[in-house]
Amino acid sequence: MSDVDDEMLDGQELDGSTAVGVSVTMVETTEVIETQTDEVNGSADQNGNVDNGQTRQHRLLRGDDADREVADVEIDQPATTSPRTIFLDYLKSPIVEIVVGDGGAATTLRAHRALLAKSPYFVEQYAQIGDDETAQVYFPAQELDAVGCLLQYLYTGEYFPKKIAGSRSLEEDPDAPAVDDTGEQLLMHARVYTLAARLGLPELQSLAHSKIHRINSTAQGEIAYARYVYLSTPSDDTTIRKPIAAFWAHRSHVLRHEAEEAFRKMCLDFPEFAFDVLSLVLDAKEKTKDKEPVGSSRKRARVSGAADRTPRT
Repeated sequence: MSDVDDEMLDGQELDGSTAVGVSVTMVETTEVIETQTDEVNGSADQNGNVDNGQTRQHRLLRGDDADREVADVEIDQPATTSPRTIFLDYLKSPIVEIVVGDGGAATTLRAHRALLAKSPYFVEQYAQIGDDETAQVYFPAQELDAVGCLLQYLYTGEYFPKKIAGSRSLEEDPDAPAVDDTGEQLLMHARVYTLAARLGLPELQSLAHSKIHRINSTAQGEIAYARYVYLSTPSDDTTIRKPIAAFWAHRSHVLRHEAEEAFRKMCLDFPEFAFDVLSLVLDAKEKTKDKEPVGSSRKRARVSGAADRTPRT
């Protein structure tokens, strides 16, 4: 779903039988995703204090980015803990088992408790679980791929396939076709988006949403994606719904012929989708039509005939 509309924003899959393990010797800060804050460090003085020069923030959901200069003010405060130390503290925390799926098809993943605490959802779960070192959290209705992407993001700040800097493409996935004709690639990122919304991780939501619009897909794939979004998101989530409606409003006259029956069923099954698309079509029509005079130039047609004539007296 690429280059759809100006308003549009822009995993390494974890093997279900393999526990999440991370061996870290250093934390790379040069590949931090766009929704996080990159700190460009200045030189350290002889006492080891670091002068932070500039902070750059990217706001994908708002579509703007701004460079803010940090005021050169001397403040007497303790030295900032290094990112490496913080990350090592994560790795020292107890392991939590995450059970994905239900019944015999369930898969157990493992992650560090402190790292999962970035999510308000897991913090609430910990309050109920307590300090049990064999704690388990269950996701019976989630897809394994989506949870795998979540864990990869929490550990590394990204998930596969990564975005390519300066491009509207994602890095190549050897297991995925160049054109998503089933919607599976769109659905993977959409599932990450909805999972992030549930867990209270807006930065991951923004990242997943930006990847959706870097997927090349067909009409059938777009319908499958639209169906999932309108089924799984609240009606006021215009961040992900509006670009879908805009896509079909601008291209439905072409794409509906490639998936006419699926498009028709989508409109019938999800009236909100049909209304959103129609509203954008009518809005565009109003912007382009010539200004019409006030009132109507149409006259009601008169019906004439023998039966309508009243005989004169």
